[in-house]
Amino acid sequence: MGFLSVLSMAHKWINERTSPGDIVIDATAGGGVDTLALAELVGPNGTVYAFDIQQEALDRTQERLSSLQNNNKLPDIKLVLSNHASMAETVDPSIIGQVSAVMFNLGYLPGSDDLTIITEPATTLAALDAAIMLLRPGGIVTCVLYPGHPGGAEEAASVESWAEQLPQSLAQTVIYRQTQRKAAPYLIAAEKRPTAR
Repeated sequence: MGFLSVLSMAHKWINERTSPGDIVIDATAGGGVDTLALAELVGPNGTVYAFDIQQEALDRTQERLSSLQNNNKLPDIKLVLSNHASMAETVDPSIIGQVSAVMFNLGYLPGSDDLTIITEPATTLAALDAAIMLLRPGGIVTCVLYPGHPGGAEEAASVESWAEQLPQSLAQTVIYRQTQRKAAPYLIAAEKRPTAR
C-alpha cells in the first residue's frame, strides 16, 4: 500500500480542515495543481488566492482552472503576479484571521526554461509569517520542501528552523518525510491553535 506522497499528505491535511465557502491561499501557484485542488475544496462560494512571481505559472494555473470555469464551479479566484512575501499586504484586510489553509510548494517551476528562478529563504520565511497571521484558529499551513536542488537544502533548513521556533501557544508543527532519503521532498505543516489570537 505504501505511504502517501508528501503532496498527497498535504492535500489530506488541508481537506480535513477546509470546507465549501472557505478562503484559501496557494502561496506558490506553479503549474496550478494545488490551486485547482483548493478551488475544488472551497467551491463556487469560496475564495482562492494564488501567488507566483512568474506569469507563465499564473497562465498555467488559469488554464488548469478552466474545467471548473466551464462547469460553473469556479470560486472567486485571485491570481496575483507577486512574490508570496507580499501576501499580507496583497489580500483583502478583512480576511486576516479567516483563512483556513495556505499551501506552499517550494523550489522552481517544473518545465520552465529557467530553472534558476527558485523560491528563496528570506521571502519564504516572510510569507510563512504572513500565512500564520492570516490563518483562522484551527487553520493549516503546509509547506513541501525540495532539498535536492541547488538552494533547496538551505531553504528547507530555514523553514524547519522557522517551524521549530513557532511558539506552541500559537501553532503546533509536524514534519512528514522519508527518513532514509535525505534529498527526497518532505513536508512541514503548522496548525494554528484553536485558541490562538
